[in-house]
Amino acid sequence: MPSDRDRPPLDEGLLSPVTVGHDETVTDAAYLDALVTAEVALARAYREVGLAPDEAVDEIETEFGWQGALRGCRDHGVDGTALAASAVAGGNPVIPLVVRLRERVGADARVWVHRGATSQDIVDTAAMVVARAATSRIVAALVHAEVSLRSLARSRRDEVAAARTLTQHAVPTTVGLRAAGWLRAVERAKERVEEAQQRLPAQLGGAAGTLASFTEIAGPEAAAALPAAFAHELGLAAPDAPWHTSRWPVTELGDALVQAIDAVGKIATDVATLSRTEVGELAEGAGGGSSAMPQKRNPAASVLIRSAALRAPQLGVTLHLASALAADERPDGAWHAEWPTLRELLRLALGATAHAASLVAGLHVDTAAVARNLEATGGLIVSERLSIVLGPALGAARVSELVTEAAAGGDLAGLLAASPDVAAIARERDTTPEAFVADLLDPARYTGIAGRLVDEAAARTAEEDA
Repeated sequence: MPSDRDRPPLDEGLLSPVTVGHDETVTDAAYLDALVTAEVALARAYREVGLAPDEAVDEIETEFGWQGALRGCRDHGVDGTALAASAVAGGNPVIPLVVRLRERVGADARVWVHRGATSQDIVDTAAMVVARAATSRIVAALVHAEVSLRSLARSRRDEVAAARTLTQHAVPTTVGLRAAGWLRAVERAKERVEEAQQRLPAQLGGAAGTLASFTEIAGPEAAAALPAAFAHELGLAAPDAPWHTSRWPVTELGDALVQAIDAVGKIATDVATLSRTEVGELAEGAGGGSSAMPQKRNPAASVLIRSAALRAPQLGVTLHLASALAADERPDGAWHAEWPTLRELLRLALGATAHAASLVAGLHVDTAAVARNLEATGGLIVSERLSIVLGPALGAARVSELVTEAAAGGDLAGLLAASPDVAAIARERDTTPEAFVADLLDPARYTGIAGRLVDEAAARTAEEDA
C-alpha cells in the first residue's frame, strides 16, 4: 500500500479544467509559503519597531529562505503533507508550524518566532498574501481582455447585427456595441478587484484582538506600531484594527472576484450562444473537439468560463454566511469555512479570466452570418420603427395588421409600398414609396446612438492601452 506521503494531490484539476495551469498561486504549497512568510515578517516587524535584535532576525530570515516582501519564503523546507496531518489536532496549521520553526533556530532567535501572535493572525495574513499574488494575475488577465475588447468594439463599431431579447430577434444593434458592453463590465470588474487588492490588510491582534500580548512585550506605543510594521514587511495594507471577526477584507474581495467572474461569464454565455451552428455569428479562435462527432468545433473556452461563473456566486454567499456567523472575538468553524471557499473562488477567477483573455483575443466574427441573421425576418426586425414612424398616419392597428401579414409570409416591403398612406408620406418627403420603404426597413438606420456608446466605451489612448 502507498504511504500518505506517496499519495498524489487530491485536486489536480481533473474535474475543474477551467483552473488547470492557472492556479499555482493558490495551491497548498503557496499557502504554506505564505504562512512561513508571515512568521518571518513578524520577526522583522519586531526589529523595525526596535525590539528584536538583528542577529536573531537574520537567523530566522536565513533559515526559512526570506526573499523579500513580494517573494516571501519559498525554500523554507517545511513538509506540507506532514504539517497538514499535524494540523488536525488543533484545527489549523499554524500550531504545528510554529513548533517546527522554533525547533530549527537557536534560543536567541526562537523567542521571536510567533511572539505574541495567535494562529488567526498568521492564517489571515497568509490568506491576504496569497490573495495579493492571485489578484495581480487576475487584474493582468482582465487588462489583456480589455485591450482585445476595445479593439473589437472599435473595428466592429458600425457592423449591424440582430439584437435578441427573450431568445428572439428584437431590434438592430451592432457587433461593436455588444463588445462595448462586455468591455464596460470587464473594466468595472477590474477596478473592483484592484480596489480590493489595494486594501488587503495584514492581521495582528493577539488572542482576542486587544494586542494585549504585544503591549506586555513591547509597551503600548510599540504594540500600536507593530501591525503597520508587520503589514509593511509583507507589502499589505496596515489594518485600522484587528479584524478577527470583522471580515470585510474577505467579503469585499469575494464580491470583487464574483463580479470579475460574472463579467467574463457574460462574454462566454454570448459567445456560446452566437457560435451555435444555426447562428454562427461568432467562433472561438481554437474550438474544442468531440470524442464522438469529429465535425464539431465546440466553444470550449466559453464552456469552461461558464462553468466557473455558475459556481462562483455560491462561493461568494458562503463567504458572507461565514463572516456573518463569526461569533465572539474569534470564530469557531465559520473562520475555517472561509479557507477553502476563498481559495476556490480565487482559483476560479484565475482560470476564468485567463481563458477569457485568450478567448476575446482570438474571437472570430463571421460577417456573412451576422448579415444573414439580420435579414432573416425580412425587415420585421425594425417593426418598432414602423410603429413610431407610420403609426401617426396609419394608426397603430393598421401598422400591426401589416406586420402580422408580413410575419405570416407576406412581403413587408411590398405591403408597405402598396399602402396609399405610405405613398402619401413618401410624397411629403419628396421621394418614391419604394425608396422611402427601403430606407425605413434599413436596419442600419435604426441603431440609435450605438456608435456613440461604442466610442465612449472605447475612448482610451494608445498610451493607456499600452
